Amino acid sequence: MMGLEWLRPAAFFGSLIYALVGVVIFWVSFVIIDKLTPYDLWAEICEKKNLALAIVVAAMCLGISVIVAAAIHG
Repeated sequence: MMGLEWLRPAAFFGSLIYALVGVVIFWVSFVIIDKLTPYDLWAEICEKKNLALAIVVAAMCLGISVIVAAAIHG
């Protein structure tokens, strides 16, 4: 029965809370970085189709995600 430990309510809700905290931290950090840049990232990527900026933003998102996951995991 070791494989079903994650079904316990405490483990399930703990994981859910950590996931929500991670998403909120990621979203806040992305908004801060978006405000620090001299142009609107969303308009530049979607409207102007700036592929280079999209790749840089994707790498930044992955980096933030790894940092948040490591901080939550301990």
